[in-house]
Amino acid sequence: MTPSTPPSQPPVPPAPAASVATPAPVAAGTGTRPAAVPDVPRALARTRRFSLGVPGRFTVSPDGARILFVRTRSGTDPVGLLWLFGDGGERLLADPAALGGADDGDLPEEERVRRERERVMSSGITAYATDRDARLAVFTLGGALWAVRTDGGAPWRVPTAGPAVDPRPSPDGSLVAYVTGGALRVVGVDGADDRALAVPEGPDVVYGLAEHAAAESMGRHRGYWWAPDGDAVLVARVDQSPVARWHLADPADPARPPRVVRYPAAGTANAVVTVHVVGLDGRRTPVRLPAEADAGRHPDGAWTDRRFEYVTAAGWDAHGPFVEVQTRDQRTTGLFAADPATGAVRPLGLAHDPAWVALTPGTPLRTASGTPVVAHTGEDGTRAIRVGDAVSPAGLQVVEVLGAVGERVYFTASEDPSESQVWLYDPEAPAPGPGPGPGPGTGGSGTEGPGEPGGAGVFRRVGGEPGVHTAAVGGDTVVLQSRTWHGTSVSVLRGGKPVGRIAVLADAPPVRPRAALLTLGERGLRAHLHLPSWYEPASGERLPVLLSPYGGPGLRLATRAYGWWSAVAQWFAEHGFAVLIADGRGTPGRGRDWEVAVRGDRLGPALQDQVDALHAAAERYPALDLGRVAIRGWSYGGYLAAGAVLHRPDVFHAAVAGAAPTDRRLYDTHWEERFLGHPEVEPGNYERSSLVPVAHRLARPLMLVHGLADDNVVVAHTLRLSAALLAAGRPHTVLPLPGATHMVTREDVVAHQLRLELEFLTSSLRG
Repeated sequence: MTPSTPPSQPPVPPAPAASVATPAPVAAGTGTRPAAVPDVPRALARTRRFSLGVPGRFTVSPDGARILFVRTRSGTDPVGLLWLFGDGGERLLADPAALGGADDGDLPEEERVRRERERVMSSGITAYATDRDARLAVFTLGGALWAVRTDGGAPWRVPTAGPAVDPRPSPDGSLVAYVTGGALRVVGVDGADDRALAVPEGPDVVYGLAEHAAAESMGRHRGYWWAPDGDAVLVARVDQSPVARWHLADPADPARPPRVVRYPAAGTANAVVTVHVVGLDGRRTPVRLPAEADAGRHPDGAWTDRRFEYVTAAGWDAHGPFVEVQTRDQRTTGLFAADPATGAVRPLGLAHDPAWVALTPGTPLRTASGTPVVAHTGEDGTRAIRVGDAVSPAGLQVVEVLGAVGERVYFTASEDPSESQVWLYDPEAPAPGPGPGPGPGTGGSGTEGPGEPGGAGVFRRVGGEPGVHTAAVGGDTVVLQSRTWHGTSVSVLRGGKPVGRIAVLADAPPVRPRAALLTLGERGLRAHLHLPSWYEPASGERLPVLLSPYGGPGLRLATRAYGWWSAVAQWFAEHGFAVLIADGRGTPGRGRDWEVAVRGDRLGPALQDQVDALHAAAERYPALDLGRVAIRGWSYGGYLAAGAVLHRPDVFHAAVAGAAPTDRRLYDTHWEERFLGHPEVEPGNYERSSLVPVAHRLARPLMLVHGLADDNVVVAHTLRLSAALLAAGRPHTVLPLPGATHMVTREDVVAHQLRLELEFLTSSLRG
């Protein structure tokens, strides 16, 4: 994208943000319990975790004049529509109901998998892609390919050779590439000349789609990239033949045959991924990436594997194709530029780390001049970025790189682990004076600085209100997406000044979240404490405590913003609990040492932090009854919950564990080996971190919940733990969810699941 000056726009009256009340410190309530608590479980299910009606997937045209996005019509309508913001207002571009594609009942399997990997909660139009100038957008509905122009006119269907997955137009908008039946094909936007560019050589080969480990654990959801002139495509070839076949059945429907999935469990073979340049003229050139990292520079460990087995990122910009690869042990990452004519590569940079090289979303990237933007870890452990010779300031933890406009680079970063702000690196900005200066965005204060010594340009914050922010950029336009104590909002800035808002149509939770944001214990654990709105501290009543963490890598909950989990926490609080949500070691936003503290032990440090947060909160709030403590969670949070009652029954008296990865050998290679190494070389790490071997220790009530169709944390995790508990004579409760994946979306299931959890926890603590 290149910078340009957009046409002037008149101010637009701001659209209302989704209404969520400002947090209050935990204070005196009415002293009287309400006759009935609002039905948060039903609202949570009906609104898909209050995500419906929230705009997302923004694309800003290079001139900044057009903004495309996906949003449903309301907070309860699950069907996504494609919209355009420009000329001061919103305009509907495509409505699935008008195109006969509002029903997702006949999705291609590859599309269903894509949505599961990306945690898509809606139906209809859930993804789209545009040409270079955002004049043409393409999307699929039930495998049918559709196109629409942003300057007006109705969408039209583009005939394809089979159900289309992940369509992407050529930069000039004349062609559309798509994947069907494992083949990468291209068709004219008018439906003419549909032809194959790469055809799978066997049933286990796929072109143009990301394999499981890339999509689930690396954050790479794409498998091909257009050349800027539209005459070739950089495409990943995935050979899944070495990967183990797993069979996932739904016992509630015995007539349906099991799904066969390729799952690379820890210590087993990965898919073989190679990268090729495929021309529209039929020319095909393999990219000759190095086979392994240099032994002299690669850090050694208890387990060392220098093979460049993972393709973590790729792209094609004005300076040619580039590919980032990572070794199997994840201690070296290499970025290489490729010659599209010969496939020869030259190194653009290498990164090493004795634990693992962290992958920062949005990197690698190149600016208009070709300056690389890469992830970087400072000497103080800061997760930073390097733009050429410039490095983001020490202590500023980079979350994601959002994009580049000319030489300016936008990214999100945390000065405080409870926030995430949008930042800008401008190499041509004048050096700032001493001390903090004003931020250019929404009027809040910000920090300016030149980064580490030896760097050029200025790093500065865009906006300033406390919260969790991200953005999409193009030209002089920034679409600022904000989640704060006040709710969710989307502001459009041009030249740093607000020119309008994109409406957020999400429903507000039926209870008002009221949490105290705490910093607890010697490690400064960030936490939220929810007490009942009716609770009167002067009454002297002690409240049972419910911990509701995620607590693992990749996700923070205790931020200066409310999320759907805040409404759930307050709902439990209104039923008489003091609910504590704490982020411990391993969670992002606090630097390398904080993240790698869980290397070799997925459970111990994280569980200790939950115990420390609980005790520190109880010292500050005497209402917390340490004689009645429960814990609940999902995914890693479920693992933490089950581990809590197994390892610390002296602290935790009941637990609900949802979709818990109880046997660490059953999770995928890239994610699990990052923390625990190879199971055959470091078996003690897996033994220490798994729950099945300690099932005999259970002495507290435990409910296990799992979706039977989960292909991320498969139900075998729960079944193996349950079998071990049964063999040890330990009573427990199992709640299977037929047809549910890792994302439970069925309204009746979500609503009743939470009520059953409440019943179980209440009766367990009472007993």
